[in-house]
Amino acid sequence: MFYHVKELQFNARVSKPDPAFATLLLEQFGGANGELAAALRYFGQAFGAKKPYPDKYDLLMDIATEEFSHLEIVGATIQMLLTGINGDLKKAADNSEIMRLLDGKASKEQMIHQGMTAPQFFVGTAGGPAYTNSQGVPWSAAYINGDVQGDLTSDLRSDIGAETRAKMVYEYLLQFTDDPYVKETLRFLMTREVAHFQMFEAALASIQPNFPPGTLQTDPRYSNLYFNMSSGNDFQGPWNEGPSTQFGETFQFIEDPIKHVMETNGLLSQEASGTDRTDEEVEKLNEVIGKKRSDEINSACLPTEQQWNDPEAEEGDVTKVLSNNAEPVPGEDASVTAKEMKLKKQSKTASARTKS
Repeated sequence: MFYHVKELQFNARVSKPDPAFATLLLEQFGGANGELAAALRYFGQAFGAKKPYPDKYDLLMDIATEEFSHLEIVGATIQMLLTGINGDLKKAADNSEIMRLLDGKASKEQMIHQGMTAPQFFVGTAGGPAYTNSQGVPWSAAYINGDVQGDLTSDLRSDIGAETRAKMVYEYLLQFTDDPYVKETLRFLMTREVAHFQMFEAALASIQPNFPPGTLQTDPRYSNLYFNMSSGNDFQGPWNEGPSTQFGETFQFIEDPIKHVMETNGLLSQEASGTDRTDEEVEKLNEVIGKKRSDEINSACLPTEQQWNDPEAEEGDVTKVLSNNAEPVPGEDASVTAKEMKLKKQSKTASARTKS
């Protein structure tokens, strides 16, 4: 259920109309990295999380709703930047200033240019925001359909990337306006992207294990190979030498990929190197993690009569889910659940009492 409060989350202001910048700002209204895309992305992801992961459902719905609020802020700003267009278009019988394209060659060329870059403002919406990007391309669900994959270890990573892209768009937009009021609005919106980035990052860390995304593990023969696939200056760094970031495997730098592929029969005879992982361990993890995730979902989504609102059942579910969440350990990856952390604390307390 949505309840609309007419006041904006952030009181957007403009110092004067600016149709040119309104055109650019459409990128965050109906563009691929805009607020509508963000709101619907998280909204769609939330449905699958409702029963098995009610805490993540709460997070996704909260942020989705805030993104709708941001869409309203962007739309209101665009409307204020276009002040005057709608009124002039209503004077069609009087051949208004806009319809006469003003006097003078410079003004005429400027108006033609604005009409070409954002014709929807003049012949479509008459001075209101349209669900297009800055080039007039209509918003498409294709922007976000690939972000709803039904697995939070994938969806949350996608969300982190989406917040990154949105932050960068606002950073670029700030360079194209001198309006101090518009700048303060853009800074607010940009800051919230960074805030959401951290929220999604923390939510991902609470799911352990969360790498690789999904449940199936990777083949240890190929997971740490770096193929030198380009000629010219070659560089080496932590991305192709030393331990890998997640598995801790030692990267194997393949200097001559063609020779290596030929010598290993198209990599079919490739042997694992620089890793302690074995096929047996991989198969075991596939079984254990797959069963864990399957049990989490199936135990919360029984194929019986259901209702979406069930406060009593949800109260018990929340307690269970939160106890299984991982808690960050200083200096380490989040790998200890809340329940395990509580037991460790109790053990330490008991040990301290025994010593005293």
